[in-house]
Amino acid sequence: MAALITLTALTAVTIAPAASAAPKGFDWGPCPAGSPSGYDCAEVEVPLSYQDPGGPQLTIALGRLPATDQKHKRGTIFTNPGGPGNPGRFTKFQTPSLHRQFDIVGFDPRGVGASTPVRCFASDAETEPLKRILGQFPITSEQETRHFADVRAVAASCGRNAGPLLGHLSTTNVARDLDRLRQAAGEPRLRYYGLSYGTYLGEVYANLFPHRAGALALDAVDDPIAWSTGYRPEDANIPFSTRLGSFRDADRALQAFLDACAADVRCAFREPGTDLRAKYDGILDRLEAAPGAITYQDVIRRTHNALTDEANSPALAEFLQAATKTASAKAIATPFDSALGGGGTICADTTNPRDPAAWPRAAREADRESRGFGSYDTYLSLPCAFWPAADPARYTGPWNRPTAPILLLANGKGDPETPYAGAKRTERILGNARLLTLDAWGHGAANRSACVDAALDAYLTHGRLPARGTVCAPDHAPFDAR
Repeated sequence: MAALITLTALTAVTIAPAASAAPKGFDWGPCPAGSPSGYDCAEVEVPLSYQDPGGPQLTIALGRLPATDQKHKRGTIFTNPGGPGNPGRFTKFQTPSLHRQFDIVGFDPRGVGASTPVRCFASDAETEPLKRILGQFPITSEQETRHFADVRAVAASCGRNAGPLLGHLSTTNVARDLDRLRQAAGEPRLRYYGLSYGTYLGEVYANLFPHRAGALALDAVDDPIAWSTGYRPEDANIPFSTRLGSFRDADRALQAFLDACAADVRCAFREPGTDLRAKYDGILDRLEAAPGAITYQDVIRRTHNALTDEANSPALAEFLQAATKTASAKAIATPFDSALGGGGTICADTTNPRDPAAWPRAAREADRESRGFGSYDTYLSLPCAFWPAADPARYTGPWNRPTAPILLLANGKGDPETPYAGAKRTERILGNARLLTLDAWGHGAANRSACVDAALDAYLTHGRLPARGTVCAPDHAPFDAR
């Protein structure tokens, strides 16, 4: 989960009239100009509402990276890159072995990208509040008033402009779309790799269609109970983005980074004899009191997003060192800003407070555990306080239906988006799951460790799981050149 609102074009969306039932295969052809090389593209139609399968239809756009050894191809692996709201046609997930043996197929979920999109804005003027809230969270009462007004305006724009699609964006519907794609590919059971929110999609799929879940590899795991409802009745009064507890793992990842920095002469933020956490807090103290060329929120956001991959460590160290002096920090680039997510899906899926005042209360409480990261996470879900639509198809459990074994992947030193503690809970929650840990911090374990990739190859190809409790080492130390 990176952010909430999907930035959309300013035109109307047409939902197609009723069409046939399940799609019969894919008509693969060339991809649009500017697409990555090596892919084929296709489109299929799915129902707007699965309660009315013969009613209005949506278009789902797909991309296929064909197996390099078509003569010995084993089948298809479907993928989702997370968000929700991230386009997924052109997947970045593969290993050499999987690319050789499988067609790897990604898709833009309903409401996103080249699939039938949600359109929230009818004019450029309506996008202005969105531009002000992206990546931001308030720390003063004046900022809070403005932020709330802007979020209300964005939600109202979606209510005015998005049409019926806004009420059919739950992960339940995305999972049913995915099952249509499985059928069209001729696969009796689903092979799948999902990252971040893609793990929640996999969890919903596994429990809606337990006998069709073949090999599901879920990387950077969302706890499905924390995501959807919480564990206790009183959790309904906690914003979902606080309830996940990602801010705690952001703090763990930050400490792991600072520890690695202190031990490595290549780290620009290193200062022998200095407590690096105190040095970091000093930056926040100064900017909280007197924002300069960068703000308190800039430091929190950029640090948080850099912590999603250990490979960002050298650049993060340079940024923080520059931020010790406000004037020099202005020139630091922002390569870590998160992609936008799918507000309609999150607000459709999750239980949230009805009182908007719950967000500042939760932000202050979370900040006591994890400075800055608590507010950053909490305010990501504020649009749900004002969201103008709900999806009656929302899935809330059970989560433990018997399935084929499911492989979970997580980073043991902290994941600022999907906390490791949630992955450990999910191993117990699902009907049949096994957790593989990467001894690193970051968001996602695939393609960072030969050990992890070998486990993915064995699992997605042959269904073999690693031994329970397996911990893999990363291929690189944080400050190694890549």
